[in-house]
Amino acid sequence: MKTILSTTVAFFLLAAPAIADQAKIERVTARQSGGAWTFDVTIRHPDTGWDHYADGWSVNTPDGTELGFRKLAHPHEDEQPFTRSLSGVIVPDGVSQVIIRARDSVHGWSDATHTVKLK
Repeated sequence: MKTILSTTVAFFLLAAPAIADQAKIERVTARQSGGAWTFDVTIRHPDTGWDHYADGWSVNTPDGTELGFRKLAHPHEDEQPFTRSLSGVIVPDGVSQVIIRARDSVHGWSDATHTVKLK
């Protein structure tokens, strides 16, 4: 029993830093121009170079349909947090909010998301 408990505790201690290293969305602004939207997304991630960096974010409907994806082409080791934009996103009629998801090159999609209510 003691071995199982020790192994379980060790697993959670090792997993905790991985969760902490996920890309985090700090702020999102959305503006509509004509029929399309532009999203400015601020992300914080402890980029360490090409081996581990925030590599993209997406705009999704609440049901998970991806409306747009912004690829981040390089690490931002010396620029934290950083903001990047995505223009030309078409949001279907009747969708009043979108979900922004960030990802990094090691952990994939972050567990945390950011909901944006559209006006």
